[in-house]
Amino acid sequence: MKKRLLASLTAFSLMAGTLAGCGGTTNSNGSADKAANQTIEMADASEVSGTTITFWHSMGGVNGEAVTALVDKFNSENEFGITVEAQYQGEYDDSINKLKSAQMGNLGADLVQIYEIGTRFMIESGWAVPMQNMIDADNFDTSKLEENLLAYYTIDDKLYSMPFNSSTPLMYYNKDMFEKAGITEVPTSLEGILKIGDKLMNEGGAKQAISLGIYGWFYEQFLGKQGLDYVDNGNGRDDIATKVVFDENGGAENIMTVWKELYDAGYAPNVGKGGDSGLAEFSAGTSAITLGSTASLKQILQDVNGKFEVGTAYFPSVKDSDEGGVSIGGASLWALNNNDPKKLRATWEFVKFLISAESQAFWNAQTGYFPVTTEAHEQEVFKSNIAQYPQFQTAIDQLHDSSPEYTGALLSVFPEARAEVESKIEGMLNGNTDIPTTVTELATAINEMIEEYNLLNS
Repeated sequence: MKKRLLASLTAFSLMAGTLAGCGGTTNSNGSADKAANQTIEMADASEVSGTTITFWHSMGGVNGEAVTALVDKFNSENEFGITVEAQYQGEYDDSINKLKSAQMGNLGADLVQIYEIGTRFMIESGWAVPMQNMIDADNFDTSKLEENLLAYYTIDDKLYSMPFNSSTPLMYYNKDMFEKAGITEVPTSLEGILKIGDKLMNEGGAKQAISLGIYGWFYEQFLGKQGLDYVDNGNGRDDIATKVVFDENGGAENIMTVWKELYDAGYAPNVGKGGDSGLAEFSAGTSAITLGSTASLKQILQDVNGKFEVGTAYFPSVKDSDEGGVSIGGASLWALNNNDPKKLRATWEFVKFLISAESQAFWNAQTGYFPVTTEAHEQEVFKSNIAQYPQFQTAIDQLHDSSPEYTGALLSVFPEARAEVESKIEGMLNGNTDIPTTVTELATAINEMIEEYNLLNS
């Protein structure tokens, strides 16, 4: 028997100009304007024996080894006769670009891992079968999945992709330096770091108060910690974003003002762009504070190697008075519509395995990403990992203390926007432009990207 799924796939006009550099795209009907509300079939689990599916992922190194271990376990233990072929596609950008260049109807994968900022693009592409359809067809209980993670990937009450490797940003600090400087309260804002900069450097022995990497994700988090939106239309969640609003609500100016003060005071020199910038300075004992993903914890502890005690705290706000929260990073799993009922069912069974309590406890222990299901907290593997790395509890607490209303923005041109944010902030720090000009130029640049994208894909 086959279960029929109303996919309600968003109609998306992939104009030739949009993907000209990616080889163009057509769907199985030869048109990129495939009608919405397609009826998708998913086979019964009893019908999928012998089915092989392809899983594209972007996990290298230790994380890639953990993916391989999970895939091998599923292949050897699943009762359905399903085989998963995992294929590493490179970094997140590489994976989504390869997907864009594939021919619709022959996407090359059945399940693909896409970073969180690719969410709006994937929804509009019409290439995916929303997870909600499989959840509903299988009567799957999502109540044990983390609410804030589901909130990020849910639009109009429909969960489009399944959270898998999720993280939030943390503040890491050198407890030894804080103690030496006589600082007993950990700052909760950039303003607070500004107030203790002198003590950390003059008494604590730090050469930098904070190694603050210029990273677009941090900029987005600083907006969320202010409780402010990045773009219009409900942060791109009520409807497709048409412009940024961080120039109108004061969020960008607030961020850049304090950041520049930290820079000018010598507390936060330019340590480069990207998510890992600043981590090396912290691990080497040069800086007293740094910002990084929860998934960086184990690497930091390994690099520090006991030279000092590493503390973790919530990601800082901009001002002490800010009241907001953090949103997640990482990636989720997207089921691709290849018009094959057996492959779709096999994909769904594999997804359920990946988000199971046992799998997520293992994933957390191996990678540092936190479990997407609360049931993993009862697994002995998870308990042992928390006992060994108590700093990780900060990530769990921060996730639960952040309201789902701060899930973050959705924007089709997010990768390009992040690069623009990083470039403009670096220019501002280097004195190329003043803060008002930087904000205006940043807003103008991203608005042009949004306008062009929306025009080509209307």
